[in-house]
Amino acid sequence: MSNTIKTTFLMIAMFLLFWVVGGAIGGRSGAQIALVLAFAMNFFAYFYSDKMALAAYRAKPVSEAEAPELYRIVKKLTMKANLPMPKIYIIPTSAANAFATGRNPSHAAVAVTEGILQLLSEEELSGVIGHELAHVKHRDILTGTIVATFAGAIMFLASMARWGAFFGGFSSDDNDDTGGIIGLIVISILAPLAATIIQLAISRSREYAADADGARFSGNPLYLANALAKLEEASKFAPLGGAKESTAHLFIVNPLRMRSFAMLFSTHPSTEARIERLKNMVGRI
Repeated sequence: MSNTIKTTFLMIAMFLLFWVVGGAIGGRSGAQIALVLAFAMNFFAYFYSDKMALAAYRAKPVSEAEAPELYRIVKKLTMKANLPMPKIYIIPTSAANAFATGRNPSHAAVAVTEGILQLLSEEELSGVIGHELAHVKHRDILTGTIVATFAGAIMFLASMARWGAFFGGFSSDDNDDTGGIIGLIVISILAPLAATIIQLAISRSREYAADADGARFSGNPLYLANALAKLEEASKFAPLGGAKESTAHLFIVNPLRMRSFAMLFSTHPSTEARIERLKNMVGRI
């Protein structure tokens, strides 16, 4: 399924979800208001979700004069990938991570943390940047940022449903029975699960594809394999502060501290599996 179809599906799904939950909470009027909100959120997600993701992690734009080595790596890889030069941001944190965002290759941004710049060698960093540019090349970035907005919207709806159930359900102007308290409780439980399933379905397969092309752009699969091993180890001791589940799928490694059971619901494949695939590419590119 192409990312254009995925993005269209997500936007339609957001309309339907808001309509159903709006109706459950407020009847016909609630459904109408929810549809207006869904339209506004889809518009906002398409044009501004990348800016929201960058702002959420306090990413700051940097010039070539401020980060010459980083710019040199990105320029070299964009030429290899036949992509326009993205905007470059640095996230002020010691955690080691990176992500790409934007609605298309002409409006793309690559953000790296201060921690990753300190942790990785130039070759390893080129593997990471190659991975992020592969997301740009595959047009994953719009889908990823919209998923983040969609997941946040689902969490918001779940919260509304919980409060509606707590107060005995909101009144409906047409007195229709549109689910009642039990329906609201079910929605409040299932909505976050739906957000997780959507993120899993979209995120895991695209990480493998970005790893493969990132390895080709950087010229050596071991650059990214070694980087992933370091990033995985670093994340155990210094997870990204303020990281949200709704945006975790954007990063090259999961920024959240995950326990063994929770890994089943991680937005990323296991780092071990990714490294194994990269090692199997040695001598084949």
